Amino acid sequence: MSQHRFEGQVVLVTGGARGIGLAIGRQLFEEGATVVLGDIDVNVAERVKENLTEGRSGSGRIHARKLDVADPESCKFLATWLSEQFGHLDILVNNAAILDISPLEELTIEHFRHVCAVNLDGALNCTLAVLPLQKRGSRILFTASIMGQFGSIESIPYSSAKGGIVNMVRALACDLGPKGITVNGISPGFIDTRMARLPDGTHEHATEYFRTVYLKHGKIPLGRTGTPDDIAGPAAFLVSEDAAYITGQILAIDGGVTSTF
Repeated sequence: MSQHRFEGQVVLVTGGARGIGLAIGRQLFEEGATVVLGDIDVNVAERVKENLTEGRSGSGRIHARKLDVADPESCKFLATWLSEQFGHLDILVNNAAILDISPLEELTIEHFRHVCAVNLDGALNCTLAVLPLQKRGSRILFTASIMGQFGSIESIPYSSAKGGIVNMVRALACDLGPKGITVNGISPGFIDTRMARLPDGTHEHATEYFRTVYLKHGKIPLGRTGTPDDIAGPAAFLVSEDAAYITGQILAIDGGVTSTF
C-alpha cells in the first residue's frame, strides 16, 4: 500500500473529532491528504489537529472547522470556505451522527425527526453543499450501520435514518455515476466508540447479554468487537483509486455478525 496515495487530495470528514470519523481522517492524513475535520464540537477537533501535527511535518494539511450537519446553512458556510481555501474537494466522508435508543412507548415524532435531521438529512445537506466542488474522479463515502440493514429493538429513529443512508448511497451513485463520481458506504458493526455507551453509562460491550450472545455463542464470528482503526483501512480503500470501479455499494465491517442468523 502506498503511503502517499492521497497526496494532493482535499478531504472533508464530518464528525471528524472522535471515533470512526477521527480514525478515517487520521489515516487519510497520514497517507498524504489535506484533511478538514468538520464537527459540531470544534474545540475537540482543534485538539485532535494539535495532537496529530505535534512534532511532525504536515501541520498545514489538517484543519478543524465548525460544522452542524443538521443546519444547511452551516454546511453551505463550510463549502464556501473550502472553495476559497482549495477550490475543490476530492473526497467527502459523511460520517457525523448521533446515537439514539428510543423505547417505543417513549417515542415521539418530534424525537424521530430530530434523529433523522442529523443522521440522514445531515448527510444530504453536506453532499448538496459540496457537490459543486467535486469533479470527475471524486469520491463520496457514507457511514451507514448494520442497524440500517437489520432490525433491532428500541432503534426506530436510528435504524430508519441509517436505512435511509443505505439507499441514499445507491440512488446517489446512480445520479453521479455519469459524472465520474463514486458513492459508497461502510456499515460498521459493534465498534468501541462513545456510541457504545448506554444511557446509564455502562458499556454495551461489557454487558452480560452482549458477552454471552455475541461473543461466547459466536454471533460475531471473529470473536471480538471492532475499533475505529478497523474501519479506517476499508474506508480508505473505498475512497482510493483502487476502488475506482466500485460505486453504490455498502461494505459491512462487522467481524462477520451480518453473516450469521
